[in-house]
Amino acid sequence: MGGMNPFVIAHSRRRFLQVVSGGALASSLGRLPAVEPAAGNWIDAHVHVWTPDTKQYPLAPDYTVADMLPPSFTPGELFAHCRPQGVSRIVLIQMSFYQYDNRFMLDMMKEHPGVFSGVGIVDENAPDLSGRLKALAEAGVRGLRITPGKTPIVEWLGSAGMKALWSVAADHGLAVCPLINPEALPLIRAKCEAFPKTRVVIDHFARIGMAGPVDPAQLDLLCGLAEFPTVHVKTSAFYALGAKKAPYTDLGPMIQRLVGAYGAERLMWASDCPYQVQEGHNYADSIALVRDRLDFLTMDQKEWMLRKTAEKVFFQA
Repeated sequence: MGGMNPFVIAHSRRRFLQVVSGGALASSLGRLPAVEPAAGNWIDAHVHVWTPDTKQYPLAPDYTVADMLPPSFTPGELFAHCRPQGVSRIVLIQMSFYQYDNRFMLDMMKEHPGVFSGVGIVDENAPDLSGRLKALAEAGVRGLRITPGKTPIVEWLGSAGMKALWSVAADHGLAVCPLINPEALPLIRAKCEAFPKTRVVIDHFARIGMAGPVDPAQLDLLCGLAEFPTVHVKTSAFYALGAKKAPYTDLGPMIQRLVGAYGAERLMWASDCPYQVQEGHNYADSIALVRDRLDFLTMDQKEWMLRKTAEKVFFQA
């Protein structure tokens, strides 16, 4: 991924939306038979929700209604996709449309007690950072999404604010969740060395495979972080990686390598909805990759990846 790759400079999701979304929500839940919720009780570790009600929940200054693709993705719209597949709990990731205003996510967590956990976004340079993180933790937030945006990666991760965030996050039991490209992995390693008590959850395989086939050297870097016991990885966003085509089995070797490095106990599956249910993709094919299609996974490993890891990280105080 070179410097001109739009994913390198994406602040959160704007360019990502323009490239891989824009279609209507898939009307079908896929070719696979639906699974009764009692048979799975799975956890989706990465979903975004938002509302078309921009009066009650205004967008951040850098966003307009035209950026909201799809125009709406509420919990009700999410449940239509996830519940037939046995997914009963979800980790909500604060949507970039709202930037530091976490109110919609927090309100949905209150509205659906026990269903949602949350990963918020904060301004690491804001005053009383510790107090802000404490308030989020008390509201049920268990992680903080970080991403460089247009700031050079070295400058971003090396800033005083980012150092404070990594330190204070550990104090309040919050995981740091980097949305990064593979070139940031050596810098994440340095952060793990500097802040060994801070739990880390890397989103979407660090986007390895976004630009084409999985790069073995990049995968080596991601696997190398397994030496830090606090690091976890989301096996997620299958629609956007590798061949970018169901059944996504081309990603199997990367998942197998990560299982060997981290153990399934530090991996968690996630859909990255609503993006997983657009442009011809569907929810069933995402969960099916881990649940049904990777013969090397034992039942116990599937339990960890589909529920127990996310439960440990995002649903336990």
